Amino acid sequence: MPKSRRAKTFHLTQVAKKTRENKDKLFQNIRDAVPEYQHCFVFSVDNMRNSYLKNVRHELNDSRLFFGKTKLMAKALGQSPSEAIAPGIEDLTQYINGTVGLLLTNRPVESIIEYFNNFAPVDFARAGVTSPRDFAIPPGVVYATAGEVPVEHDVPLEHTIEPELRKLNVPTRMVKGKVVLGDESGEGEAFVVCKEGDVLDSRQTRLLKLFGVCISEFKVKILAYWSSATGEVTEVDSSAMDGVEN
Repeated sequence: MPKSRRAKTFHLTQVAKKTRENKDKLFQNIRDAVPEYQHCFVFSVDNMRNSYLKNVRHELNDSRLFFGKTKLMAKALGQSPSEAIAPGIEDLTQYINGTVGLLLTNRPVESIIEYFNNFAPVDFARAGVTSPRDFAIPPGVVYATAGEVPVEHDVPLEHTIEPELRKLNVPTRMVKGKVVLGDESGEGEAFVVCKEGDVLDSRQTRLLKLFGVCISEFKVKILAYWSSATGEVTEVDSSAMDGVEN
């Protein structure tokens, strides 16, 4: 019987070696890049989206962004004066906790902070995200945005979506070719999809997406930065160290 082309053998030793090489490469890339730039920022990311991170890389194409294991990035910068790749940069490592990255740049500090303050695209929420607002489907004829825009600027929800709504536990029905919740005249109770502070599950996120409701904000926060000219670290977000043991 001929050997299947799909039956490939992967040696774990090779996989482990490749992973180690990637870590070593990131470590060395950070250490090589630091002397070339005036500032090193530590930033955190809320609601990570690779597509938006690519936009950031494109806009800051004269700078370097690094993402990786926090311990590895901290070690690359140096966690003590004797290990530090540059004077004073070891003080920056205390901010490398959680979902954070490094930005190395020659741009003015003020322009970097302003850029990220104004960069906050929204997207559909994923399961596990905390809802920042309430959302409910009003009773009556169900519209495409469920009341997010005035009725005169909206359109009735397509009838093909009604079976999925029922599968998601929304008590809708078809009346004269239209999707209806409760009474057709608008009498009855709204269907609450989520409330502010809810940790969303997959059913809730699916309903939000069906109605085109984007509540997840991709936000980059500058925690602190180091400047080569002074060798000092400046804290930007005062909440950066909340919950971190000294």
